[in-house]
Amino acid sequence: MKQLIISIIALFSLALVSCGGSGKSHTPKPRGYMRIDLPAKSYVAFDTAALPFRFERANDAIADLKRDQHRMKWVDLRYPDLNGIIFLSYIPLRKPSELAAEVDTSYRLLSQHFDFSSGVDERLFVNEDAHVYATTYRLQGQNVASTYQFWATDSVRHFLRGSLYIDCVPNNDSLAPVLEYLQADIDHLLETLQWR
Repeated sequence: MKQLIISIIALFSLALVSCGGSGKSHTPKPRGYMRIDLPAKSYVAFDTAALPFRFERANDAIADLKRDQHRMKWVDLRYPDLNGIIFLSYIPLRKPSELAAEVDTSYRLLSQHFDFSSGVDERLFVNEDAHVYATTYRLQGQNVASTYQFWATDSVRHFLRGSLYIDCVPNNDSLAPVLEYLQADIDHLLETLQWR
């Protein structure tokens, strides 16, 4: 019996010594994310008589005219493979004072995301030839629901507001390639926007 106890202790000690390793400290691997393969960029004209503006949309986006009431129009640009959607709202301006009200509304909608944001990058876009004046807002932060919003106007008759959403739980670190891809499409939309 004494030999059995000595054998068990020896085996246990040997097991402990063999698990000690080389003395190197090990660090856990960083969290990995799935690889997201994005389609090559190509654009097609989005020009319909139902809307008082036209632009180029990404070839992989599906444009849906959602509603048309009281001169206001809503268009969704859906990216089914990426679970992304760009909501566009068009509001015609009847008098100059309405522009300030629409800009205020856009900023109020944007400010709903500030609690989840770690910063906002605001940029101005001007295309004098096409009379397009826009402001874009890129929101940083891991849990921001809408990372990119904008409004565009000719400052007289037209006002277009847009916002980008991804249909999943926000984790913008892992979604960064998709967000950059879609944000570039919005930038292209603004660069090719023309009023009627």
